[in-house]
Amino acid sequence: MSKVFRFIGKAALWFFVITILWVIIYRFVPIPVTFLQVQRCFEQKADGKEIKLEKDWVSFEEISPNLKRAVIASEDQLFMEHMGFDWDAMRKAWVYNEKKKGKKVKGGSTISQQVAKNVFLWSGRSYIRKGFEAYFTFLIEIFWSKKRIMEVYLNVIEMGDGIYGAEAAALEYYKKPAVDLSKREAASIAAILPNPLNWSPTKPSPMVKKKIKRIMRFMRILGPVGFE
Repeated sequence: MSKVFRFIGKAALWFFVITILWVIIYRFVPIPVTFLQVQRCFEQKADGKEIKLEKDWVSFEEISPNLKRAVIASEDQLFMEHMGFDWDAMRKAWVYNEKKKGKKVKGGSTISQQVAKNVFLWSGRSYIRKGFEAYFTFLIEIFWSKKRIMEVYLNVIEMGDGIYGAEAAALEYYKKPAVDLSKREAASIAAILPNPLNWSPTKPSPMVKKKIKRIMRFMRILGPVGFE
């Protein structure tokens, strides 16, 4: 039995060492590829489609402040204040999902949680994956700055079929670099993030148009967002 405990202890130690080093390394280098990107490529291949993986890493300064403000307004208005978890939003999402069992699930994830999920983990809704998501969210909030979290988020997030990150999305939808996105263009991209495979920023449905207007209103309320 003592051998089993020693093995478990060593395995846990190596897990913490490896994952912490992984997070620290990604604090400084561009993310080469994510599990979701690889998964989408396999899905495209399985559906008989041509594999499309458009991504172009750019620095934080090469992304329009409009897009940074738009995703905060749309996805996580307390991003600059919390330590990775918006407990009130999570509670509201849990209550909603309990009432709407069997229907579409509502999420309460922060931008930090989405980065943890996209960069370090696989897709899914199991409690095990959610546990790892919380762990990696905690780590990136400790070892990364808010600026770095936003930079990674805007470079890896899925923004269309085979389109990942701000630069690829800006070129695909508006034929311009991400740094030149206008307020409305930024709000339009932010509006499709919950369902980027079925929604379009350039051909928005009535529902997406409402989201765009709401995001632009929140952007005005938020004003400039300062990053350290």
